[in-house]
Amino acid sequence: MLRCLCGFLDNELCLRFHFSPVTLCLCSPPQDSSDDIEDVSLFDADDDVSRRSKKSKIRHPVASFFHLFFRVSAIVVYLLCELLTNSFIACMVTIILLLSCDFWAVKNVTGRLMVGLRWWNQVDDDGRSHWVFEARKVSAQGGKISSEAESRIFWLGLITCPMIWVIFAFSALFSFKVKWLAVVMMGVVLQGANLYGYIRCKVGSRKNLTSMATSYLGKQFLRQTMTTEEQAAS
Repeated sequence: MLRCLCGFLDNELCLRFHFSPVTLCLCSPPQDSSDDIEDVSLFDADDDVSRRSKKSKIRHPVASFFHLFFRVSAIVVYLLCELLTNSFIACMVTIILLLSCDFWAVKNVTGRLMVGLRWWNQVDDDGRSHWVFEARKVSAQGGKISSEAESRIFWLGLITCPMIWVIFAFSALFSFKVKWLAVVMMGVVLQGANLYGYIRCKVGSRKNLTSMATSYLGKQFLRQTMTTEEQAAS
């Protein structure tokens, strides 16, 4: 029995050429198939599951927390301030500070991180003021896709809280609480400004908003006209 130069006996993968007095061996040693096997998904289901888990994961927990913390705290302080203290000045200052922190955090931090939107005002060289509304562009590879969970948290807090402040405004107006009306209007203005700015970022320019409203009213009018004609024909 001849021994190959590689040290294996009668290796099935060995190709030997016998030249006297040297045996030339062209072989590859046996490898354990379990070492080089890599798990590869044969179907796209695994990829879809991983993508969904990434989209549903909260990537910025601190930003998500503070997105709701300041605005919810302002509402809670407004509801409980008369029970906790008799000082209107202390309650008003606390609520306005919370609303101001919320306005700054939502405008400059949470909108950019959670949904990729931002808006600001800039003054050009001629002294004219311009409002800028931007949305993050998604790359071709889809590298920067915002999380669905963060998007839901962002828009839920952004839309719900201004509506609550509007309810507080009507309540203060009809109950003749004039001193609280100024505080409530601060909440409506500050949180309504962020809501308007981010809607402009999401939808587009004012022309797009006007065209969307016009098309919606046109569709509603056409639908009512068709319904009326059908009822008249029947």
